[in-house]
Amino acid sequence: MTGAEVLDIATDAIWTLIIVSMPMMLVGLVVGVVIALFQALTQIQEMTLVFVPKIVAIFVTMLLTLPFLGATMAAFMRRVIDMIIVGG
Repeated sequence: MTGAEVLDIATDAIWTLIIVSMPMMLVGLVVGVVIALFQALTQIQEMTLVFVPKIVAIFVTMLLTLPFLGATMAAFMRRVIDMIIVGG
């Protein structure tokens, strides 16, 4: 296996990681901004108020996108296994 092939696998792995983590990260960002806006408007400065809604929203998002996440990771693993079988 050459250095270019290793770099291709690493690049593909990083893109797969970004694609798989993006739904949860975006939902966490949106929920955090909405709660921060709510806290600013109501002047409630409770630090722990953000955690429970974020955790619930991220968990629900993970449940909803689980088939997509599994298919994406399985496709990446299939490509890696094919490269192992072919020999590069």
